[in-house]
Amino acid sequence: MPTSHDGTAPARTPSEPLAEAPRGTTLPGGEYIRERFDDGKRDLTRPGAPEPLGVPIYDNHTHLEIKDGDDFPYWRALDAAEAAGVAGVIQVGGDVESSEWSAALAAQDRRVLAAVALHPNEAPGYAAAGTLPDALATIDALAAQPRVRAVGETGLDFFRTGDDGRRAQHESFEAHIDIAKRHGIALQIHDRDAHDEVVETLLRVGAPETTVFHCFSGDEALARTAAEHGWYLSFAGTVTFSSAKNLHAALAVADRSRILVETDAPFLTPTPHRGRPNSPYLTPLTVRSMAERLGIDADELAALTAENTVRAYGSWD
Repeated sequence: MPTSHDGTAPARTPSEPLAEAPRGTTLPGGEYIRERFDDGKRDLTRPGAPEPLGVPIYDNHTHLEIKDGDDFPYWRALDAAEAAGVAGVIQVGGDVESSEWSAALAAQDRRVLAAVALHPNEAPGYAAAGTLPDALATIDALAAQPRVRAVGETGLDFFRTGDDGRRAQHESFEAHIDIAKRHGIALQIHDRDAHDEVVETLLRVGAPETTVFHCFSGDEALARTAAEHGWYLSFAGTVTFSSAKNLHAALAVADRSRILVETDAPFLTPTPHRGRPNSPYLTPLTVRSMAERLGIDADELAALTAENTVRAYGSWD
């Protein structure tokens, strides 16, 4: 397929329908349950599809329930991803509503596994309303479903939540760690401006056997700590940014048997489309950028991340 100078295939854009909407699919809340805030300054045109890699890959963290820009519901996003060589995704919840949606989608579509949790920035609101125990009980019940393979995204976020919300974040985080361990599934961590506290918590209460730092935002030191403990590092589109020197250094020393790739769509769109709507079909751009940084063939890294992903979450079949 001919490609443009930035590796996209201009002959087809993913906004074009690739299939009819699935019949008989029932998701709580419908095709979307929320919409990304639009400040009117972003370019909302959807990027063209990149050339598929020679090896199928996986997006281990995405949010298909969020609308961003044009009408691109989960079924179209999954079709576009499959056409771009993305064999499967982990659809991630961040509150009760999106966790129920994620589990329902995974139960109905072979290309999807689910992660369920209360995002650390949501935990203080549940605590203030007196509903945190009930919400955690719902997450616990969802985690028992066979195609729910991770508890996440959970963790600590000291960027958006102040001191008054930290107690609830810690309580929620530790409860999620317990849920992941009891169900024998992975833990997906959201860690923003809280590296030391996240590591301290994991070491104090005991990390699950499979622990993933989603959208890894640390540096070389945190990457070495993760390698020491066998934790996975999941790199998003931020690793493609030329300014992300900390991520480039971390990638260089990361244990390659613990490297994963994600989109965190519709956020964190990789170069050269930064700021535009993101979706799992753009995962190959991040893999190619990472491979270039590592000085290895892109298909070699694709095979490596695919193997790591299946080891972390199990098979999509």
